[in-house]
Amino acid sequence: MARTEHAVVIAGGGPTGLMLAGELALAGVDVAIVERRPNQELAGSRAGGLHSRTIEVLDQRGIADRFLSEGQIAQVAGFGGVRFDISDFPTRHNYGLGLWQNHIERILAGWVAELDVPIHYGREVTGFAQDSTGVEVALSDGEGLRGEYLVGCDGGRSLVRKAAGIEFPGWDPTTSALIGQVEMAEQPPLGVHTNAFGIHSFGKLEYKIVDGKVVYGEGGPVGVMVTEQHVGAAGEPTLQDLSEALIAACGTDYGVHSPIWISRFTDATRQAANYRDGRVLLAGDAAHIHAPDGGQGLNIGVQDAVNLGWKLAQVVKRTSPESLLDSYHAERHPVAARVLRNTMASVALRRPDDRTKAVGEVMAELLGMEEPRKRFAAMQSGLDVHYDVGEGHPLLGRRMPDLDLVAADGPVRVFSLLHDARPVLLNLGDPGSIDITPWAGRVRLTDAKYHGTWELPALGEVTPPAAVLIRPDGHVAWVADAAQSGLADALTRWFGAPAAA
Repeated sequence: MARTEHAVVIAGGGPTGLMLAGELALAGVDVAIVERRPNQELAGSRAGGLHSRTIEVLDQRGIADRFLSEGQIAQVAGFGGVRFDISDFPTRHNYGLGLWQNHIERILAGWVAELDVPIHYGREVTGFAQDSTGVEVALSDGEGLRGEYLVGCDGGRSLVRKAAGIEFPGWDPTTSALIGQVEMAEQPPLGVHTNAFGIHSFGKLEYKIVDGKVVYGEGGPVGVMVTEQHVGAAGEPTLQDLSEALIAACGTDYGVHSPIWISRFTDATRQAANYRDGRVLLAGDAAHIHAPDGGQGLNIGVQDAVNLGWKLAQVVKRTSPESLLDSYHAERHPVAARVLRNTMASVALRRPDDRTKAVGEVMAELLGMEEPRKRFAAMQSGLDVHYDVGEGHPLLGRRMPDLDLVAADGPVRVFSLLHDARPVLLNLGDPGSIDITPWAGRVRLTDAKYHGTWELPALGEVTPPAAVLIRPDGHVAWVADAAQSGLADALTRWFGAPAAA
């Protein structure tokens, strides 16, 4: 069996795998993707957009405009049928973006190509064996790859997760829906509707958002989603399944024919017990599956990748000990666990009986109040994620705001300092008052001034810090006190031991 070696092999070239590959490539790590599809084309539109924090993450890498230029800016956050307006939130991207997954993947793949990451299309990981120095990866064409690490970004049915023997506990589905893109002889009523057993909707791929409302284009295929009366059987759904579900929900199938694609989703809710087994890691749907309520799956997968990428790069480059990878599970597992809880609650609120409707009305009243709105909107948008990096200033462990700074050579945005995915120590006090010489090759020290207020979503204003240490994923790892205590420990913890003089 022929074998090619890479530092990291990624199984799966969806949004999570592509984002992780880009992160590793920025760090100078030799990474390759194995993708079972023959090319990047995606059958169907799948996920429909990006939340605020995901747009911020892309902005941190200097590529957000590529997505914003093709999508529709809109208020997309919501919970249990209640929509949230985050236009008053303290972020440059106080909105979501309507953009189908096939476009998201195409743009990410273009970025990854610029970073010279090889993608092995038309191949599938069929098994692997790990040893003390790496992982032998078997491919469906009989060839093989070897990597120091293997990352499973291969979806909810992840072969990597199963082969690693990682448990996937959770809850079986209670409801299912068919989704697809089809031709219809009759025009269905566009928009979202409800029936005795759930929600169904019809739309067009071509649309605009005008004054907050969706305006569909004329003609062309119809995107359809219909809740099934009973949980659908395992396996690929057929046109007959879709026709029967439409007749049950609407009394007619509108002459459905010529399917472009049909798929089924459920509210099955599961999470990997561990995101890592030795040299094998999981990210995205391979690590967590849940109902699509709130549109969070793709988003938290991309954010998994941004949390993992720089850590894995530092371990591969021997800058940091392998134990740094333990922080990936410790930080990201609770984030997905909360999403699982929220989507289960949202599915429960979708039940059409009168008692559930009453609960939904009470929830809507609560979420209409200012404090609950801010808290839930920040959570659904990914803007409130807080990693446990220690006690102290409210910024610790939270996303660094994208402030407009004034540096010695002129104005600069915080996010622009993160474009190369390197850590930044931002000194807002006296220039030259901080010395990080032993880490100078790894951490960028920037002296700058900022005279505005510091405000975090849901928390409000916080005390302006004198200095902050920003990780490559945009989260704050250290905030200066009067004595700058703990800086060396934070630098060592996150970015490796000091270099010898």
